[in-house]
Amino acid sequence: MAIRNIVKIGDDVLRKVCRTQLTFDDKLHQILDDMKDTLEEAQGAGLAAPQIGILRRYCIVDVGDGLVELINPVIVSQEGSQTGDEGCLSIPSRYETVTRPMKVTVRAQDRNGNSFTIMGEGLKARAFCHEIDHLDGVLYIDKSDNKTKSIKFGRK
Repeated sequence: MAIRNIVKIGDDVLRKVCRTQLTFDDKLHQILDDMKDTLEEAQGAGLAAPQIGILRRYCIVDVGDGLVELINPVIVSQEGSQTGDEGCLSIPSRYETVTRPMKVTVRAQDRNGNSFTIMGEGLKARAFCHEIDHLDGVLYIDKSDNKTKSIKFGRK
């Protein structure tokens, strides 16, 4: 396993829509293991494939209750709202206020291609939304409640 470099804001890869992951093989398993090590090293709550330069639809989340790997994730339902500070490993030392759903249900596949559904509430819901946004080229600053800070990064 290895620590991968985390792509920083300004790199075009963070603004691209990722492709569906079609193969569930040892290569994918190795990348997911590397992402876990990278996330632990960076002390983050989540990491998406484009953040390590891979334009595929997968991400990992760990908000302290165990690692969740989401391959080809789709938010199938959401409830309520929460507003709070949010940051990103690709935008170091910056936090902005973002409103997200309080509860989300995500349908995804595991590293072996098996489909599953998982519910996240509070911080986990925020992390699921944040990481899935990365797969569509969306950064949290695009959804910031403070739009004047976000405009300088090219999205409104």
